[in-house]
Amino acid sequence: MATRKAIFITGGGSGIGRAIALRFAREGWFIGLGDINEDGMRETEGLIGNGFTYRHVLDVRDRAAWDVALEAFSLAAGDRIDVMANNAGIPLGGSLQENSPEEIERCLDINLKGTFFGAQAVMPYLMKTAPGSCLLNTSSAAGLYGSGGASVYSASKFGVRALTESLDAEWAEHGIEVRSLMPSFIDTPLLDQAPNAKANEQIRQRVTDGGLEITPVEEVGNAAWKAVHGKELHVKVGRTANKMAFASRWMPGRVRKMSRNNNRPLGR
Repeated sequence: MATRKAIFITGGGSGIGRAIALRFAREGWFIGLGDINEDGMRETEGLIGNGFTYRHVLDVRDRAAWDVALEAFSLAAGDRIDVMANNAGIPLGGSLQENSPEEIERCLDINLKGTFFGAQAVMPYLMKTAPGSCLLNTSSAAGLYGSGGASVYSASKFGVRALTESLDAEWAEHGIEVRSLMPSFIDTPLLDQAPNAKANEQIRQRVTDGGLEITPVEEVGNAAWKAVHGKELHVKVGRTANKMAFASRWMPGRVRKMSRNNNRPLGR
């Protein structure tokens, strides 16, 4: 009997994390879910429905908690982790002056520090299943060019992009693949939140008003499968992300002008 491969996914209780879980579950993988939302993880397990799942309440900001979660999942999965999806993240929009110190710290701690901690914690497990194991980080289209109205969020996602590129170099000798997803606006519950504590409208409304498309979340699940099994370092998801990647490389002056005129966020 073939060994069932295993993937651990942070933010697995909803949105992109859930889409990744469902996509890999369809391929017969053992799914590990890490999230602070246990009810959400239960819902994801119910949608998978085959019993080959494990959930662990995890705050990605807690480095020691990472060791506990990954050890427990590895044991549940038959002493293996083939892929870790470093996906947990939160939005933060508005001007820098609108963002409170607490909001800034929380966004950077979850989106950036949590991603570093996850990579550090999972590396020994991925070495065991290398070559071909993979760290998959969720960056964003906001990590392609800093966008007005999302400075902290953009900075966090630029950091995830940099981490991905650095570890791609560091871990190559160990046979561990490193990839990132760079989604634009994805149809997840995050869009139904306010961009910051002082705002009185949802992110979804701002996206709609800005004339930007909202990409179905299933596309990110498919992109995650492609990223893990392909060669592209940064996998863009959605028209906005692909347009921004092209424009920031070939027309940086135009992107700068558009950013200053529109002052609209370009995050996931």
